[in-house]
Amino acid sequence: MRFCPNSAVFSLLCTFAATAHAGEDALKLQLDRAFTKSPGSQQEETPVFISAQQIESKDGNQIEALGAAELRKRGQAITADRMLYLQDSKEVSADGAVHIEQDNNQISGPHLELNLGSNTGDMERPEFYLGDNHARGTADKLHMAGRQNYALHNVSYTTCPAGQDDWLLKMRELEIDRNSQIGTAHHARVEFMGVPFLYTPWMDFALGNQRKSGFLGPVFGSTVQGGSEVTLPYYWNIAPNRDATLAPRIMFKRGLLLNNEFRYLEPSYSGEAHYDVLPGDRLANRTRSRMALTHAQNLGGGLGGALNLNRVSDDAYFRDLGDAVSSTSQTNLVREGVLSYSNGWWNAAARVQSFQTLQDPAAPVAVPYRRLPQISLGAQRPLARASVSFSGELVDFRHPTSINGQRLVLHPSASYPLLADPAYFVTPRLGLHHTRYSMGANNAAGLPDAVRTVPILSVDSGVIFERDWGLLGQDFVQTLEPRAYYVRIPYRDQDRLPNFDAALADFSFAQMFTENRFFGSDRIGDADQVTLALTSRLLEQGSGAERLRVAVGQRFSAKTPQVNLNTPANTPNKSDILFAASGRITSAWLLDSALQYNPNQSHSEKFNVSARYLPESGKVLNLGYRYTRNSLRQMDLSAQWPLSGRWHGVARWNYSILDGRILESLTGLEYNERCWTVRLVAQRFATATQQVSTGFFVQLELHDMVMVGSDPLSLLYQSVPGYTKLNELQRDIPAQDLR
Repeated sequence: MRFCPNSAVFSLLCTFAATAHAGEDALKLQLDRAFTKSPGSQQEETPVFISAQQIESKDGNQIEALGAAELRKRGQAITADRMLYLQDSKEVSADGAVHIEQDNNQISGPHLELNLGSNTGDMERPEFYLGDNHARGTADKLHMAGRQNYALHNVSYTTCPAGQDDWLLKMRELEIDRNSQIGTAHHARVEFMGVPFLYTPWMDFALGNQRKSGFLGPVFGSTVQGGSEVTLPYYWNIAPNRDATLAPRIMFKRGLLLNNEFRYLEPSYSGEAHYDVLPGDRLANRTRSRMALTHAQNLGGGLGGALNLNRVSDDAYFRDLGDAVSSTSQTNLVREGVLSYSNGWWNAAARVQSFQTLQDPAAPVAVPYRRLPQISLGAQRPLARASVSFSGELVDFRHPTSINGQRLVLHPSASYPLLADPAYFVTPRLGLHHTRYSMGANNAAGLPDAVRTVPILSVDSGVIFERDWGLLGQDFVQTLEPRAYYVRIPYRDQDRLPNFDAALADFSFAQMFTENRFFGSDRIGDADQVTLALTSRLLEQGSGAERLRVAVGQRFSAKTPQVNLNTPANTPNKSDILFAASGRITSAWLLDSALQYNPNQSHSEKFNVSARYLPESGKVLNLGYRYTRNSLRQMDLSAQWPLSGRWHGVARWNYSILDGRILESLTGLEYNERCWTVRLVAQRFATATQQVSTGFFVQLELHDMVMVGSDPLSLLYQSVPGYTKLNELQRDIPAQDLR
């Protein structure tokens, strides 16, 4: 079973062995200095010494150090009240407060018997302290059977401070084999508040960071869809470059869901495969399954391949069996294969792509086109001071009900910087977009084959001004960055062209400085327009860190754009005005905001604002509001905050004002002790238009040991931006003196 302690507890045994071996040299060298009978002998200089209140030689073989006996070498130290060293047999006997220290680790006991030649011996009632993670432990006996093999009897281990044994890992026998880097424990159990709750008669584990097969900590949980559940993952280290995780998940309402993951890594390929199956779901009355495969292959010579295959047995698979918003909100599962080639300045790819669309009966979505196949070609290279580029593709679009067809796109272009300086630039770009359509099945509207050729001219320009500015006792650099972007695209009638993948792009600062206002190649928007924007940034004088950014921009057209999608052309000559402001207002407050204002109708189209208050780790408050006219009004509040003593609260509330319902709510409590943490979290979120899921997470984490229960950490990191794992905060635990 893999609820093993931090490997530092076992590295201490190696520390002890190294100390003991170094002690052999230390005693010999120091004794040569003290008792040599050859005045002309050469003494080797080394930072090794033995000291005591009294050192005696008996019978020429026994060396006895009495009273605060101490041996040191290279940061290692052994101390005791009394040490006896037999030079012929290289045996050391130490009594009374024996203490060994190295690298912030300590081990102590009342008596030590050790043969420095064979490194065999025993230490009675050892107590150890590990400075790296403030762990400590005891045993009845430590037996050394050589430099690579050790055994401890009746071992206890914990990361709790002295006098607070809230949890203990207890093992009747612990064997350490440094040759194989494997530890073996017999009759191991974990006790929390004196109550055993994990037990295994036998377990083995890796002594370092290498992977090791074994059971992982069990996961307990409960959801409305599946009831109470428990997952017991088993990790299988098949080879250094292959592993698998088998995680049977018992859902008391539904049955046994078998989760299986396999990963592989080779010099020329890698991938990951999942196959999950729930035989005979008792609620759905059918077998349910999920398959996923990602694979990347380097075929050599710039040639590569990739697979991304996904499939589930039914539309409600993730809604019923998922335990997070990210999984339950999946709609289109991609299935594609890619063969690609790259040769520096040019590249090519061939792709076949389809989707499994998961439908919500209350809110059906459009099924996307399949690409069977898509062949693309891209190239870019400098020519004198100019940059010449080309992009092209041939796609065969397939759909069960909508019009089918083939599309060929050729788009060469060239840009030439008229001015290029860190403070200013002017770069014109000239391109030609050529598209050819060949119509196929399901052509109910009788669209003919078509050709469209459109020249595209754009000029991008900008200037950056700077000035030093003192504000509130601090020195800043303020920038003023005007930018102008001109686009000229003549009008082409495109009403009789199909729409395979085009969509109107969201208006944003990034989109303002692009040539086409549509995604995809089925629509090329006509334009005779200039975009003007002004950005000002406030930079710290010393570090250059950006403290504040403010921007405003608008697009102006010389004539009304006519190309549109499925609606009459009604785009005004003046676009909406974009405003944005973001930055770290104070050391604790962060702000990010954006406004899209329609000056033609004198109202706001979009408004997003979020603020974060983060005075210190473990304290965070997030406030957010999202608004899109006639379609979206959401409030989003989340926080992590100390309540009383060691109790912290976490919460999130995401509410749709237009729908009048909660999209996601989360409430939790965390209790953080010096060596353990308990997390209690409840979550409720929408999985479909008229369906919600409720989950409960209860987790006990024994620091540097094991986490038991359903893990809410990934959920908390995602739902509460700025969330901090409490036991990762700086722990003020004093070093323990075990002498």
